[in-house]
Amino acid sequence: MEPWVVATSLIFLYLIITLVIGVVANRRLSSSAEDFLLYGRRAGPIVLYLTVVATYHSAFAFLGSGGFFYTHGIGFWVAGCWTILVGAITYTLGVRIWFVGKQFGYVTPADILGDFYNSEAVRIVAALVSVVFTILYIQVQAQGLGYILSVASDDRIPFALGTAILLVVAATYLMAGGLRAVYWTDVLQGIWMYLTVWIGAIVLTVRLFGSPLELWRRVALERPDLLTLPGPQGFFGPGMWFGMTMVLSFGVVLQPHMLIRYFSASSARTIRLLGATTPLYLASLYIPTALVGLAGALVMPGLDVPDRIFPLLLFEYAPAWLTGLILAGATAAAMSTLDSILHANMTVLTRDVYQRYVNPEASGPRVVAVGRLIVVALLVVAFFLSITSSDFLVVVVTMSAAGAMQLLPGICAVCLPSPRPLTKAGVLAGVFVGLATLYVATVAVPHPLGMHGGIWALLANWIVALVVSRFSAPPDPATQARIHGALEEFMYGDKESS
Repeated sequence: MEPWVVATSLIFLYLIITLVIGVVANRRLSSSAEDFLLYGRRAGPIVLYLTVVATYHSAFAFLGSGGFFYTHGIGFWVAGCWTILVGAITYTLGVRIWFVGKQFGYVTPADILGDFYNSEAVRIVAALVSVVFTILYIQVQAQGLGYILSVASDDRIPFALGTAILLVVAATYLMAGGLRAVYWTDVLQGIWMYLTVWIGAIVLTVRLFGSPLELWRRVALERPDLLTLPGPQGFFGPGMWFGMTMVLSFGVVLQPHMLIRYFSASSARTIRLLGATTPLYLASLYIPTALVGLAGALVMPGLDVPDRIFPLLLFEYAPAWLTGLILAGATAAAMSTLDSILHANMTVLTRDVYQRYVNPEASGPRVVAVGRLIVVALLVVAFFLSITSSDFLVVVVTMSAAGAMQLLPGICAVCLPSPRPLTKAGVLAGVFVGLATLYVATVAVPHPLGMHGGIWALLANWIVALVVSRFSAPPDPATQARIHGALEEFMYGDKESS
């Protein structure tokens, strides 16, 4: 049997399994909107752990990180810093986000900010930031899926058709089972992705060099520049290192598909356990991708598209069945992020637009039905983005995590009580200035003084928010007392709710 037949067949077998999971999840689904949107806030430690790590690591982690190691060397191990920081953020800020979500029924980031500031303007801005800076990230995942299926079939399945097939599969199990289907498929995807990237990297390293130590010795002899900082192209200087650490930790955590995972947890203990353990998975995934990237730099130098190094090495040096299993793992990496983004945007549009402004009295079944229609619309948008090349879209995608990070000052004001909290006017002014600065510091003058543009944007955001808050009306004292008082009691008083 030809290698492409084996590889493609294994990918389609994987897709069938995800659809079966979606059907099973549908049978467990209740008619309530909270069950469809938030898994009924009952996600336990194992399910939540695997959905978080699978969602955090997308097609970029599986394929793109190997390309980064191929091009820039070990400087990309800055990932170890941001993945560890994600755990710390979850353990401290995440548990507070979980509590206010459970206590006051929050479902989206806009719920948190809109309630605290009693402001429709803040709610709308938060919803827009949540949607805009994640919906276009769909382009990255959808294009990755189309590329994987095209490569696996040796170009017999066109890119557009492959993208459409995989998008339809993800949307189908999402519509069938809601967040429960996403979580259950993420359990499979998280395990499959992690095992296959490690197995593939070890097999390639042993076949090509005999052992990882020999690979390391060869790199030191033949490409020592890959073992230096800031790397062969000077990319990973201190400013970029610090900037990527902040943006890819706080920025990713504040994206709606990650915050929704905090809201869905069954308990504070589950969130704290998540924070303590997720760095183990997140950081260790970049060990095998480093082996792939460094090996590729020695045996296949000069690639025009470094992100293709993993599948190229597999087709050249690995058996067909293993290549198929690993490309199915790459499919899992992309789909586990894609389905989460589709769900998050569906949730924001259903909760913050339909329920808030169109039909506030909508029943649970009605909300679920509208959510499914929104998924269909998002599916069309995702396909259009995947086959469209636009400099503007590329710009927005590259700013995705940094854009979501502009909500950080407002979220901190809600979850970290202080004598002088930020005001509604301060938060709005800070977000607008932060987003404008982000565009300038990533597009017009990329990364001034070697510092990631997202850091300049957050700095400008926070300064403006503090200054404007100094001269504007504070949030309603009764609202502050209600939310901050409950938080203080939870964190420092009665622990039964944890």
